[in-house]
Amino acid sequence: MARWFFKRARPAARTLSLRSRGDAGNAQRVAFEALAPDIDTFLGQAAYLQLGYFETLSELIAPTPELSQKESLSLAAGAALLKHRGLVGLIRGRGDDALDIMLPFREPLDAFRRATHGARPLETMLSVHITAGMLDDFYVALSSSYGETGREAAAILGADHDRQALVDMIVAAIDSDDDWRALLAMWGRRLVGDTLLIARAALRPTTLDAADEQKVEPVFSDLLAAHSRRMGAMGLDA
Repeated sequence: MARWFFKRARPAARTLSLRSRGDAGNAQRVAFEALAPDIDTFLGQAAYLQLGYFETLSELIAPTPELSQKESLSLAAGAALLKHRGLVGLIRGRGDDALDIMLPFREPLDAFRRATHGARPLETMLSVHITAGMLDDFYVALSSSYGETGREAAAILGADHDRQALVDMIVAAIDSDDDWRALLAMWGRRLVGDTLLIARAALRPTTLDAADEQKVEPVFSDLLAAHSRRMGAMGLDA
């Protein structure tokens, strides 16, 4: 797993900013400089993830029969592409080649996308909504480690994802058929492990000792809590 990430120059002091549990309005500063990835890993992985979401959503448009649903998929795909382009702009603004920065993550993130691609379109829509939501949260949390570049990245990742229409399609399906509810609830639970592995692989070192685990625990607790809220909002048991 360590081969996924290259150590690059330009080291900087890093601090991870988190919302404290029970208080969404205040940030809890957690010393995390030994675990936060370098800025090229942060930007490269985040940018390639958004490109993958664009590709996955675009692939769903052709086999989708309803014009309104095609439009919903195209809007969500477009939002992911805008985030990708914004992050690529940050990479280029630092004087780097965006393709070079993203290339180390192509193989593992393509494998992640295949592993979370459902057998049915609704499963894949849920995959994008759940995994993008969790990983956007993760990278927004990490963004405070990188000064002005991090603030710009957080603004890009926090922009409207245009997935609400997809959520509405999922809710309509489960409201009409309890079999969908059971299947999608199980699928949503399966997505969590693969998604957390992607987040953990971004940290360094990739093998964490007990002290590091204590630093990481609040981050992943917040990700899981947000995941439960997303699932609950769709009437699915997380």
